[in-house]
Amino acid sequence: MTNNDVLRRLRYTFDLKDSTVVEIFALADAIVTDAQVIAWLKKDEDKNFITLKDADLALFLNGFINLKRGKRDGEPAAPEKSLNNNMVFQKLRIALNLKAEDIVDILQRVDFTLSKHELSSFFRKPDNKHYRECKDQILRNFLLGLQSQFRPNDGNTEA
Repeated sequence: MTNNDVLRRLRYTFDLKDSTVVEIFALADAIVTDAQVIAWLKKDEDKNFITLKDADLALFLNGFINLKRGKRDGEPAAPEKSLNNNMVFQKLRIALNLKAEDIVDILQRVDFTLSKHELSSFFRKPDNKHYRECKDQILRNFLLGLQSQFRPNDGNTEA
């Protein structure tokens, strides 16, 4: 999944206005404009489309954590320069304060079965022998499950 896909799906799932997305970036001490947000949310084929960099998505996700859980005392977390699906999944888990059972339930909403043991492998350090890379299919199903949980009466499955 591209960073732009993740941002689009989260914006849709949580019904975030462009101005709210700008405010979420501000919660991570980042300044972005409405125009940047609009360009990131455009379809890939659009001539005004701009690719969302890993560091920018990391800033958004850090701001989303601050929005949902409140800012921590001390220095804010530095945004990662490079993201992978495992890191995106982990940040969403933290932001939404989800336990393994919650994530398994969210995935079951979209008929995707994953055991707690399989799930825990995504949240391990990459050098751990039980670490497993989170593939696009798993992250996509998790985002669809979130959508079905937070927008249950909306038949639209596209973000």
